[in-house]
Amino acid sequence: MRRSDGFRFVVVVAALVALHFSVRSRLGDDRIAPDFLLVAMLIYAMRAQPGPSAGVGFLVGLLRDALSPASFGAQALAQTLVGYLSAWGKTVFFAENLFVNACLFFAGTWCRNLIIALASGQLKGGLLGWELLVWSPLQSFTTALVGVTVLWLFGRHLAIRLSET
Repeated sequence: MRRSDGFRFVVVVAALVALHFSVRSRLGDDRIAPDFLLVAMLIYAMRAQPGPSAGVGFLVGLLRDALSPASFGAQALAQTLVGYLSAWGKTVFFAENLFVNACLFFAGTWCRNLIIALASGQLKGGLLGWELLVWSPLQSFTTALVGVTVLWLFGRHLAIRLSET
C-alpha cells in the first residue's frame, strides 16, 4: 500500500462520516436510510485484521450509543461483533467481487440490527418481527447499495482489489 492510499482512505471515511451526520436524516425514515458509519467501518474491516476492526467497531458503537443513550451499550456490542466478524469473513472468503462485498454490507447491517434489537430489549413480539423481516432488510439493502457504490467509485483509491468478473 502506498503512502497516498492511507490519505485517500481517510478522506473517503471522513466523507462517509460527514454524510452520516448531514444527509442521512434527510433520506427519509431512519429505519431504511443507509448507515454511512457502518459503511465506513466495514470498508475499514475489509482492509484490516479482525482485532483492529473490532476496536474500530467498538469506537463507532460508543459514538452511536452516546447519540442515543436509551439502550447504552447495545450499539457498542453490535458494532464490535460486526467489525470482528466482517474482517474475519473477509479473510476467509477472499472477497474481491462487488457482489460478495454487497452481501457483506447487507449481512453486516442486518446482523447489527439483530444484535441491537436483542441486546436493547426494546422490541418484543410483533415489533421484533417487523424490525427483522421488513425494516432491517430494507436498511440493509440501502446500506449495501451505498457501500457498493463507494467501492465501485473509490475502490482502487482505498487499496481494495475488486475482480473484473
